[in-house]
Amino acid sequence: MQPVNIEYHSKSRQLKLTYPDGSVHELTAEYLRVYSPSAEVRGHSPDQYQLQSGKKEVKIQAIDPIGNYAIRLSFSDGHDTGIYSWDYLLELATNHERNWTEYLRQLKEANCSRLSTIPVGTWTPEDK
Repeated sequence: MQPVNIEYHSKSRQLKLTYPDGSVHELTAEYLRVYSPSAEVRGHSPDQYQLQSGKKEVKIQAIDPIGNYAIRLSFSDGHDTGIYSWDYLLELATNHERNWTEYLRQLKEANCSRLSTIPVGTWTPEDK
């Protein structure tokens, strides 16, 4: 099902999708980034999947239509190869709670964080 309206709210970093049946789904840029359908993230098979960490502050910088079936999202971390079909966006919205819980479990298991890393040695007391 194709959304009838797509809005990105930069302050909350949420993509708002409105559907013909009146349903509305809001998905964070972080969620969309870590669930990118790109081969860079998903790989070409399940064993090639790359867990995405440090994406809490990522933003959507551009939304480009791809024919009548999808959008390409460009993110502030340089990732721009994911093409989000209408079906995939609806799947992400419908399964948000399950997907997010699984993502947090994977991060914990891998001892990773949603936060970006800060290189050691770059912080000074003046940075407070």
